[in-house]
Amino acid sequence: MAKNAGADLIGFVFAESKRNIAVEQAVEIGQQVKGIGKVGVFVNRPLNEVQEIAQSCQLDFVQLHGEETPDYCQSVGRPIIKAFRVGCDFSIEKCKEYSVDWILLDGFTPGQYGGTGIPFDWQSMGSFASQLPSPVMVAGGLTPENIGEAIFTLSPKGIDVSGGVETNGKKDAGKIQKFIIAARQAEGRDCNA
Repeated sequence: MAKNAGADLIGFVFAESKRNIAVEQAVEIGQQVKGIGKVGVFVNRPLNEVQEIAQSCQLDFVQLHGEETPDYCQSVGRPIIKAFRVGCDFSIEKCKEYSVDWILLDGFTPGQYGGTGIPFDWQSMGSFASQLPSPVMVAGGLTPENIGEAIFTLSPKGIDVSGGVETNGKKDAGKIQKFIIAARQAEGRDCNA
């Protein structure tokens, strides 16, 4: 569904989550769906485990949502999307310590690493996003109805959505299509490209 709707990447959640996927299932999907990038999502997993899963699944990106250090990120051996939760202890300076391919700004919920469906205060981050050393990706509470505002406010180079395109916990083809159309319109790209 995601590829047919025009998504650039699909994600496999290997962290504890209601969206968790078995490695074998991710391998099978990756072999069946060609022509789209594959992202593996991890939280505080041992480096060798992340590397093994990334190799097995032929991941194009590893997305890290925990307390992974800059050295850890450099050791993965794949392009990195490093997530930072935007809350009261968020620090641009901490983000600048990471030499990664993408910085993902996500909503903050105490005790959770992501996937909460809660947006952060986009207005407060608008000017900071341009100060980050890597391209910015935005996540957290994005829906077909609000993605245009998020793009207008933050000008991210990428967006990450999951729950915002689900109905009753399952991906919804109609919502995926609406989300991608709204995102492409907001960034000024042709929806049918």
